[in-house]
Amino acid sequence: MPGSSATEPMTVGLFVTCLVDLARPTVGFAAVKLLRDAGCKVSVPKAQACCGQPAYNSGDNPDARAIAEKVIEAFEDFDYVVAPSGSCAGMIRHHYPSLFAADPEMAPRATALAGKTFELVSFLADVLKVENLEAAYDGIATYHDSCSSLREMGVKEQPRLLLANVKGMTLTEAPESETCCGFGGLFCVKYPDISGRMVDAKVDDIMATGADTLLAGDLGCLMNIAGRLHRRGSNIRVRHIAEVLAGMTEGPPLGEPAEKETE
Repeated sequence: MPGSSATEPMTVGLFVTCLVDLARPTVGFAAVKLLRDAGCKVSVPKAQACCGQPAYNSGDNPDARAIAEKVIEAFEDFDYVVAPSGSCAGMIRHHYPSLFAADPEMAPRATALAGKTFELVSFLADVLKVENLEAAYDGIATYHDSCSSLREMGVKEQPRLLLANVKGMTLTEAPESETCCGFGGLFCVKYPDISGRMVDAKVDDIMATGADTLLAGDLGCLMNIAGRLHRRGSNIRVRHIAEVLAGMTEGPPLGEPAEKETE
């Protein structure tokens, strides 16, 4: 393991992500708990910025590189970089090297960071070899495979492996678990009608499972699906997988207010 020894725990820089920071901080706290419980020394650099994905997906490579440089500087001294998002982890791991391919100074730094960047659940399962987190959750859950986690980061069996050991939970598969929810970052802004039809199809698939809880590892997907479920009057609870694995489910699910209004 890079930089670690028999007496020193590995250092992990948590890339919180913009959505977690602004919309669901509990996911970040859950990620820290999972990593620390697994024996890691976790830091959350204050200098971290957006991963640059919105600019990159819009074809704005100059701004994407400027943002990526800040991320590289903030995280390059850690043994590993972990993000509770396949989308952001995929941006760093797969696209940073190409962004700096023509820069002899930044290219090796970008490649080095890419090589030690992981999505949270795959890091727990593949690197730390965690199998049983002694978590408990009362419910029937179904898991949504986000496009970036599945196709860029190879995250498929890892979340199911960990969820299978959650006491009190029954995991049921949706037939279209690998189908895009229609969020796609800027896709839902550029093509709202198509995005809306896609998320409706996703909601139909989820509701047909009979599950009372939807889990996933990418907050963008979860917020998109939770919003549509709420508008369609569904009571299905929506949570990031880290919240369940860390036993941090006291707060309201996504799509529900923190405090219900009293008359």
